[in-house]
Amino acid sequence: MADLLVYRAEGAAVAHGRDLYGFTVTRWRLPATYPPFAAILFVPATWLPVPALKAAFLAGNALLLAAFVALSARLASRRLPLPLLCTATAGALWLEPVFQTLLFGQINLTVGCLALWDLTRPPGARAKGLALGITAGIKLTPAVFVIYLILRGRIREAATATAAFGATVALGAALLPSASADFWTRRLYETGRVGKAWIVDNQSLRGLVARTLGDPAPGLTWALPAAAVAVAGLALAARARRDSHGILLTAFTALLICPISWTHHWVWCVPLLAVLLAEGRARTAALVALVFTARTMWLVPHEGALDLGLPWWQQPLASAYPLLAFGLPLAYDSVAGRRPVVSMERTGKPAPASSPR
Repeated sequence: MADLLVYRAEGAAVAHGRDLYGFTVTRWRLPATYPPFAAILFVPATWLPVPALKAAFLAGNALLLAAFVALSARLASRRLPLPLLCTATAGALWLEPVFQTLLFGQINLTVGCLALWDLTRPPGARAKGLALGITAGIKLTPAVFVIYLILRGRIREAATATAAFGATVALGAALLPSASADFWTRRLYETGRVGKAWIVDNQSLRGLVARTLGDPAPGLTWALPAAAVAVAGLALAARARRDSHGILLTAFTALLICPISWTHHWVWCVPLLAVLLAEGRARTAALVALVFTARTMWLVPHEGALDLGLPWWQQPLASAYPLLAFGLPLAYDSVAGRRPVVSMERTGKPAPASSPR
């Protein structure tokens, strides 16, 4: 649980007034990489001894996984009875991103639950967008969903999320002014602090390009394709006939275009599987489950700089997740669905199949 130890060290830095971005912990010399607001939330992690904290995080992540599975079913317009929920949760533990989240003591399931809970709330729900904005204040990548909301014409939700995100920045600046100035003017742009972008752990487009070219700093070679993927992915999400498709396309677009998307960031495979199964696409779901349980990136040579010298036939194994994400538009009827789309609202009445949203 190396990442959990980083969170604890961040909380300790806040509690004792130390430099938030000047320390490293664990034998991997890991630094703090989250905004100051997140570090404030990590202060309670200092109240427990490390063994008890690890046990609490393990139990908490297990419960969060069950919640994430339930929210994924809600995204797919399904409800899971308790026995099926427990079975699905146990099965989801075998997914590599989920397992790695528990192994590292990561907060991906917390972030995923907050974002998905807010995104799947009924239209017009009170303060809808608030949780999404707070989530973006903890870990910046969920902010891409604000763009999605704007593109879908849900301006009020986007404004609420933006205001909530702004509040997290303001709170961080008020309580940790020096750390806030350091993060927003300097640390945010130091992607090297997070880790080496070319190793197989990184399943973003940047990692794929770096390994394919054997270049640890591909520069525009990845930045230009990433910009194209961002535009195309968000355009598909904006035009998706089903909100579940739009949310998933946005999530996977964010994972692709981020400079670094560690394997454990890909916990969005859980709602993807839920939607596929709910739509009766069992073969596609089986393929997705196979990709996210095969752990192929760990089977190729990846010690030292071996990641940069992989032969062509090992490249797909080293970049299985981004290659799968590129197939999402083919798996979904996002633009011109071949089947009529009928979504069930919570009232039980079918929505018009011709609705542009």
